[in-house]
Amino acid sequence: MADALKKGPVVLAFFKVSCPVCQYALPFLERIHKAYGNDQVSVWGVSQDDVRDTKEFAEEYGLSFPLLVDEEGYPVSNQYGLTNVPTVVMIATDGRATVSVHGFSKKDLEKISADLGKHVGKPVAKVFLAGEHVPDYKPG
Repeated sequence: MADALKKGPVVLAFFKVSCPVCQYALPFLERIHKAYGNDQVSVWGVSQDDVRDTKEFAEEYGLSFPLLVDEEGYPVSNQYGLTNVPTVVMIATDGRATVSVHGFSKKDLEKISADLGKHVGKPVAKVFLAGEHVPDYKPG
């Protein structure tokens, strides 16, 4: 994490493969990863499942950002005080969590996109496409 933060912000997405809201939300994070994931921004998934199930999940939902597996007992999830998944946390280069989303929040994913666009000096990428019916919020 420390090395990644030297390069730029890190977006962590905690999930379980069986979680319907995770299945819904993570493809939108893939769009953020495709727009900004580079030498200045890291997008990582943190799975609460085993390696095999996590790999199958990534293939099924078209995820190309790195997926890490939280160990038994979920020490990383516990370090972040998770109470549910999905939880998305954007961590600034100073180590502060600047956005923390529990469940799916359209507004918060748009904020992450805007903040990352500003950081890398690019126009803000659209996370949600015209014509898509996307709810404002889905609890995890």
